[in-house]
Amino acid sequence: MPLVEVPGVAVVFALVVLALVAFVTEVVPNDVTAIALMAILVVLEPWTGVGARGAISGFANPATVTIIAMYMLSAGVQETGLIDRLGVYLAAFTRGDEFRALLATVGTTGPIAGFINNTPVVAVFIPMITDLAKRSNTSPSKLLLPLSYAAILGGTLTLVGTSTNLLASDFARRLIDGRDGIGMFEFTALGAVLLVVGTAYLLTVGRWLTPARIPADADRVAEFDLSDHLAMVRVRSESPAVGTPLDVFDEAQAEIRLLQLRRDGDALAGPGADTPIEAEDVLVVHGSLQAVNRFRETADVSHLLRKSVTEDTFEATATDGTLARALVPDDSPYVGERVAETGLRKYHATTVLAVRRGGELLRTDLDDRTLRAGDLLLVRTTPSSIGYFRDTGKLVVVDDGAAAGSAGDSDSGDADGALPPISSKAPLAVGILLGVVAAAALDLLPVVIAALAGVVVMVVTGCLTTADAYDAVSWNIVFLLAGVIPLGLALDETGGAALLAELLVAAGEVLPLVGVVFVLYLAVGVLASVITPVATIVLAIPVAVDAAARLGANEFSFLLAAMFAAATSFATPIGYQTNLMVYGPGGYEFADFLRVGGPLQVLLAVVTTVGVATMWGL
Repeated sequence: MPLVEVPGVAVVFALVVLALVAFVTEVVPNDVTAIALMAILVVLEPWTGVGARGAISGFANPATVTIIAMYMLSAGVQETGLIDRLGVYLAAFTRGDEFRALLATVGTTGPIAGFINNTPVVAVFIPMITDLAKRSNTSPSKLLLPLSYAAILGGTLTLVGTSTNLLASDFARRLIDGRDGIGMFEFTALGAVLLVVGTAYLLTVGRWLTPARIPADADRVAEFDLSDHLAMVRVRSESPAVGTPLDVFDEAQAEIRLLQLRRDGDALAGPGADTPIEAEDVLVVHGSLQAVNRFRETADVSHLLRKSVTEDTFEATATDGTLARALVPDDSPYVGERVAETGLRKYHATTVLAVRRGGELLRTDLDDRTLRAGDLLLVRTTPSSIGYFRDTGKLVVVDDGAAAGSAGDSDSGDADGALPPISSKAPLAVGILLGVVAAAALDLLPVVIAALAGVVVMVVTGCLTTADAYDAVSWNIVFLLAGVIPLGLALDETGGAALLAELLVAAGEVLPLVGVVFVLYLAVGVLASVITPVATIVLAIPVAVDAAARLGANEFSFLLAAMFAAATSFATPIGYQTNLMVYGPGGYEFADFLRVGGPLQVLLAVVTTVGVATMWGL
């Protein structure tokens, strides 16, 4: 057990506090913060005890490599079309009933997330569940939060369900004598109990607490409160716009965007259309009221038409453009870029009309807005661009039927229509994934080697291309993971973990061991709700294991309690990736997560504490 080095502990604790502040405020992306930590730890090596080799050890950590491989394996299964086909079957099962839609959401997401990383599962399910809500005349808000929570619960089923489990396994190997990590299904029994309890909560109390923030029949223009930022103007015969191609005229406008040209009952999408503007054409424009008025004067168009612009304005008449909502995932290259820098309008004929950021709506000066992970964009785009976003993962298109381009096509893929195709490689891809799980579960291969071998087999058999494999990895998560692991080493080297463990030992003087485990779970859960679970597990597990050793308790039980606490973060939208992903599409407020997820987190604290004490002993 390392001695406490007072100057070193002070330096490391200061770094921990700075890291926590950076993670919460996100002044820079979390992965950048983690990379900076690696450099700072080496610069301060005399106090931190972490040299260059230790600082980059996170990249060689088995958990990091396994997570990379699991992202790739998950992509191989998703490419088969099985998830899309599942959406059709779920629609048939719900039959327009809200409770059935909720049951279908949580009943399928949880088990799937036990074997496929829960973050890409939620990314794939968001459009599907949004469409399911529409079919069952249910507010998407009633389903998306349970979707995230079910995915989190499913991650507790197996070792590969979430990155925190893999990290905990590596800590078990290094910190607990006689342990070679954690078995693939070693904690599945308790994970199944949590999934059942959590599902029961979401179907009863959670269903009552979850708000319907977005109306079931919400008009997307009204949803983003854009009525004052969209208008129709008629072109005068003497206007300089007459004879100018629509795309050229649009490019010349600094403050407004031309979204549509309407002529004799027909409509043309803009930007991108090169049709010359004619007198008496009606232009649908986007911009502030002041900008539209200035446009009217400079372009010499008529007064604003009294007719309101709604979603039906864009979708009732078939064009090559459509309205869609798109989520900015945390691994999108657009994160940190201004809208004008993304090239969305220039290269993908996509105009950003509004941005929902949590409870905040941004509708002005959009070109200068810097995009963040979790932003929900209302865009005017094209089906081909939607296909590009879906293929590359740069944006997650929330509206499942958006690519159709018209309201009449939104029901395509219904249960009674053509089923989405399934790749002939589907059985092979699923078999490879199950083979990886079986090889690890039977101790035929270490999980990291089994996962890497599975990726190789998927690529060799054509289930996955190398380009798709690399694109599937959330590299920001990988760098975050590799960057915070050395911080845990610094805590251990300087004795900081031992000092924190003394606090739990002190609690053990007034509480029974089961009470100490309960306090540990709550403390880790709160921390995971504020910063990422990955950062939390790195800081918490050495403390938990050290405290158990000092108390003469079961070190593995304390490790499991910390692992489950970090992996089940429900109380805020910023703690867990999947919560952030549904934040915008569900139109939630920050307090919604606390109201629905807070009681669930306390409930699971009790269940986990009792389960760990019963199954492994204290």
